[in-house]
This record gives sequence, structure tokens and C-alpha cells, in this order.
Amino acid sequence: MTTINILWDFDGTLFDTYPIYANLFKRTLHTDVSEEDIFSKIKISFSEAFSYFDMTEEQIGEFKQLIRQYPASGFKPFDSVEKVLDSADKNVIMTHNNREDLVRILRHYDMEHYFTEMVTGDDGFPRKPDPASYIYLDDRHGIDLAVGDRTLDIIPAKKLGKKTCLFQNKEAGADFYVDRYDEFFDRVYV
Repeated sequence: MTTINILWDFDGTLFDTYPIYANLFKRTLHTDVSEEDIFSKIKISFSEAFSYFDMTEEQIGEFKQLIRQYPASGFKPFDSVEKVLDSADKNVIMTHNNREDLVRILRHYDMEHYFTEMVTGDDGFPRKPDPASYIYLDDRHGIDLAVGDRTLDIIPAKKLGKKTCLFQNKEAGADFYVDRYDEFFDRVYV
């Protein structure tokens, strides 16, 4: 089996975080909007959801505090993702999430050791789909494949001529598509 260097998104790609975020978002809004409606907006981006639901700075701060207080054990890694991480030569993360929450969750599951480097929203890079963070990680680690759950996650990799994989998303543009990580070896490692 060929080993590869993989750039990963975090939320919705490595960990199933969006259902928890939707629930906490709903608690912050104090309205009867459905978690499904919230989910559809936060899946685009938090900025999109904050704007769409016309959230105040106070509500945004309350939401972020709820995330920080939520037990790391509540955020679950997707099944079989560790097998893929273990098979790669190198794994790196590029996420808009903050480093504190990212590391807190990875450490809880003893998964931090899988990652050679992590670039977060705290590191000052422009937001995806700007390729600056991907260029940085590629220069340092020679990325072969980018895996994400949104088209936004693969656009920078495509700009660099890298292979891409969308997880639980069938939008056009990726080289590979997987709904479960136990499919990864049949679909990507071919």
C-alpha cells in the first residue's frame, strides 16, 4: 500500500462536531428554529450562520463559551478514521477552529500524535478557500491529498494541483468521495 501525506479538515471530517454545534447554537439563539436549519448554515460556515441568524456579539461569545465548556468526550471521531490516519506517512490539519478546542479534543482521544502539524484559525492565515495555509503546509510537508467535508476544504488543494477527497459530501469537484472511512482504502488507495 502506498503511503501519502494528507491534509485534513477537522470539523465534520475527522470529528462529528456539527450536531453538537447545532444544539449549542440553538441554545444560544433562544428561539424555536430547528437544529436542521442551524446545521445547514453552520455547515457552510459559522460566519454564515452568525450573519443569517443575525446574532449579536454577546450571543456569539455565549456560543463559543458553550463549545469551550462542552466535554471533549462529546465530540466523537468518525468510525475508522484512525485506521486512515495510521496508514498515512504524514497527517496535518488545517482548520478554522481554535487551537485550544482542537488540541483538547485530540488529546482526550489520544489522537494528537497522528498529526505532524496543525494550522488553526489562531495562526493568522486567510480563511479558506484562500490557499495560503495549504501552500504553507505543502511547502513544509509535501501534501498529496486534502480531505474535507465541504467544497471550501478542497478548493485550495485543487489550486495547488493536489488530489482531493470529500467526506459525506457529493458536490462536484473532488477526485474521490467517501461516506465512511472504511471505504477509504478501496476508493482512495487504488
